[in-house]
Amino acid sequence: MTTLSAHSHAEMVWKIADLLRGPYRPKEYGQVILPFTVLRRMDSVLEPTKSQVLAAYENYAETGVPLTAVLPQVSGQPFYNTSRYTMEKLGDPDHVRSNLLDYVNGFSANVRDIFDEFDFAAQVERLDKHDLLLLVTREFARQDFSPAVVSNAQMGTIFEHLILKFAESSNETAGEHFTPREVIELMVDLLFQPDAHEDGLNNPNAIRSVYDPTAGTGGMLSVADEHLRDRNPTAKLSLFGQEINASSYAICKADMVIKGQPVDAIILGNTLTDDGHADRTFNYCLSNPPYGVDWRPSQRAVVEEAKLGFEGRFGPGLPSISDGQMLFLLHLISKMRPKKQGGGRAGIVLNGSPLFTGKAGSGESEIRRWIIESDLLDAIVALPTDMFYNTGIATYVWILDNDKPADRQGKVQLIDGSGLWHKMRKSLGSKRKRLDRDDIDQVLAAYARPDEVDPALTKIFDNVDFGYRTITVERPLRLNFQTTPERIDTVLGDKTIEKALSDGDRVLLRSALEGMDPAAVWKDRAEFTKALGKELGKVGLRLSTPHRKAVIAALGERDQTAEKCRDGKGNVEPDPKLRDTENVPLVEDIHDYFAREVTPHVPDAWIDETKTKVGYEIPFTRHFYTYTPPRPLTEIDADVERVIAQITALFQKVEQA
Repeated sequence: MTTLSAHSHAEMVWKIADLLRGPYRPKEYGQVILPFTVLRRMDSVLEPTKSQVLAAYENYAETGVPLTAVLPQVSGQPFYNTSRYTMEKLGDPDHVRSNLLDYVNGFSANVRDIFDEFDFAAQVERLDKHDLLLLVTREFARQDFSPAVVSNAQMGTIFEHLILKFAESSNETAGEHFTPREVIELMVDLLFQPDAHEDGLNNPNAIRSVYDPTAGTGGMLSVADEHLRDRNPTAKLSLFGQEINASSYAICKADMVIKGQPVDAIILGNTLTDDGHADRTFNYCLSNPPYGVDWRPSQRAVVEEAKLGFEGRFGPGLPSISDGQMLFLLHLISKMRPKKQGGGRAGIVLNGSPLFTGKAGSGESEIRRWIIESDLLDAIVALPTDMFYNTGIATYVWILDNDKPADRQGKVQLIDGSGLWHKMRKSLGSKRKRLDRDDIDQVLAAYARPDEVDPALTKIFDNVDFGYRTITVERPLRLNFQTTPERIDTVLGDKTIEKALSDGDRVLLRSALEGMDPAAVWKDRAEFTKALGKELGKVGLRLSTPHRKAVIAALGERDQTAEKCRDGKGNVEPDPKLRDTENVPLVEDIHDYFAREVTPHVPDAWIDETKTKVGYEIPFTRHFYTYTPPRPLTEIDADVERVIAQITALFQKVEQA
């Protein structure tokens, strides 16, 4: 069967949905067609050994021997069925419902959950209620899905086509199910490129593994499988994944089983809280995690694992609770095959937030710092906007590699593919643009041969270029002091003073302050403190150090002509209101930068080096920004005059009418 005939076969299967018109709405067709397709494929695969499996089941059912250890060997598959029924032999038509359910329940547990998550029993009941069950079952029984006629790869193509038809007919946001195929192709090509040689993927005996922690319906895994088979039909690619949504999981696992992948390769569950493949790493990892999704539901488990440091997945840090993208990024890195085992590569689609969100020392910045300083980031490709079905925002493909070739070590390549696109004839949700093969090839050429393409398309940076130090710039606190009635009222209205002093002490404090010359202005805090102490002594009021400081602070006002305030050790005190920060490139000495950029403007400023922090950000847009000068004023004036003339002419027509 050719790929074309596989598509034609899928169309024939989908036509069975015509029987569902009326009782089912078009968006519900997939709830019947997909599980019945899986059932018929499994039915066809197990048919040659059906009698042997039933005989073995009779022999071992009461012996205590685990059937899971015996029956797969008899069936020749990683799964089996112990029911006496098949889709072609369901017995009395009047009992087709109970017999079909008996048949489905006869499958081994490792595949039966596919039908559980499809809620297949409910569909059987619904079909039976509308007298459609026998018709639909017979139509599927007529489909020849035996391995001798339809290979695993061809069956995978049929099923993928049916999944697409399901998404189209459901009229729901396609982004809930799919990453655009051309984006996956680009990611897979970028991941495979360094391995495309005779000792790698082109080797007839090549064996590789691919993993997707946000598998959805399995689109990324399927495209990776297809790409490798196109490149090398004899290569073996093992596909693994995890998916949190039950219905998407059922579709993905069914697709993988149909392709002949291990039945335990796809796990149902939350990747962040429970890694379903905790004991495995992979050659290639792919993911398109949700953007900007609050990870509060996973917070407890994630925080507990983060306490393990680098013994867990989240050692570098945790991002803001409002966006979990970088948690998936860290998880993906943890699943890359270690360098000593040949290394691993990963590709992940993220929005712009992980490039720059978070100041130095924040969780996001620390994650970027660890990734870049560990030389794990290989390249970032900017995709066009309006590429995805459910969002038009800018997105980026991050390529990671824990075993970079020598010429790429210590470097990060940025590729601006935002201008490489073709307009779609018809929009699909938010998706208005697509990548053609030529667009993908241009990105691949820029990645493989950056020196041979337009510099506006790609730039290569040293890892350190993305680092910076945030320095805290302090300026001295300068205050003047005066005991005017307004300032005295401010002191006595201070909540700290109100709570600390009795009514009598507040009277004494007012007396002491009013005893000082209201016209006198002190510009030296030390001198004013002495003068205040004398007045307090005269009235017999003793204030604790904190309360005395509160009184002095309430009487002071900022005055840049005043003397610098100093602490008890003689150190200049910084003014919190004048505090500022500067980001200094990591490659530059902070003192040289300070002398050049700060000192000429504020000579009395200094760096508080105890607060200096290292941060990392990737200002992608800034690196590819091209200045476009504004239009000449003469052109703008001419356009304005032309518009005014048009408006005037329209008014004249109205007046003449």
